[in-house]
Amino acid sequence: MGELGTTSTGVPWDGLQGTERHAACLTAARAGNSAALDVLVAELTPLVWHVARGRGLDRGTAEDVVQTVWLSLLKHLDRLEQPRALVGWLITTTRRESHRTWQRRTDHVEFTPDVVEQVPSIEPQPEAVALREERDRQLWAAFGQLSQRCQELLRLTVLAGRAEYRSVAEALHMPHGSIGPTRGRCLTSLRALLDEDGGAR
Repeated sequence: MGELGTTSTGVPWDGLQGTERHAACLTAARAGNSAALDVLVAELTPLVWHVARGRGLDRGTAEDVVQTVWLSLLKHLDRLEQPRALVGWLITTTRRESHRTWQRRTDHVEFTPDVVEQVPSIEPQPEAVALREERDRQLWAAFGQLSQRCQELLRLTVLAGRAEYRSVAEALHMPHGSIGPTRGRCLTSLRALLDEDGGAR
C-alpha cells in the first residue's frame, strides 16, 4: 500500500498535468523528494531558457541565467506561498535575472585594435556573414511588427514544443486550447511580413 497522497507508482504527480503537476512536484520537493525537483527542471527548463533568450541574451549567458534561476528556486522552496504560481514565479525571476545580467554585460572591457589584430579569426567568410545578417535583419524586422502577445507567445513556444503549452498558457493567462491556434496565426503573420519584405525589393 502506497503512502498517503501518492498513486500506485509512488509519486504524487503521476497522472497530473500542467499547473497541478508542477504544484504537486513543488510540494514534494519541499518535503525532500529530489525526483520531484528533477521533474520540474526537466519540464520547465525549456520555458526558462526561452524567456532568457527572449531578453536578448546569447546562448552562454542564457545558460548561466537558467542555472541561477533554478538555484534561486532551491533557496526559496519554502517561501513560494502558492505552488500553483510556480511558472509565473520562474518567468518573473528569469526576466529580472536576465535584466541584471544584461546590465552587467554593458560594463565589459574593450580590447585595443593592436590586441584584436593578434587574435586569429574564427569567424565565417564575409559573404556568409553578410547573408546571415541580412536574413536575421529581415526576420527580426518582421518579428518586431507583430503584436506584443504574438512576440511573447512565439518566444515561449517556437522551440519549447507542445509539451510546454500548458505552462505557456498559464504564464500568458490564455486558455490552453488557444495556444496552438494563436501560435499558428502568429507564424502566418510572420511569414506574410517576411514575404512582403522580400517582395518589396
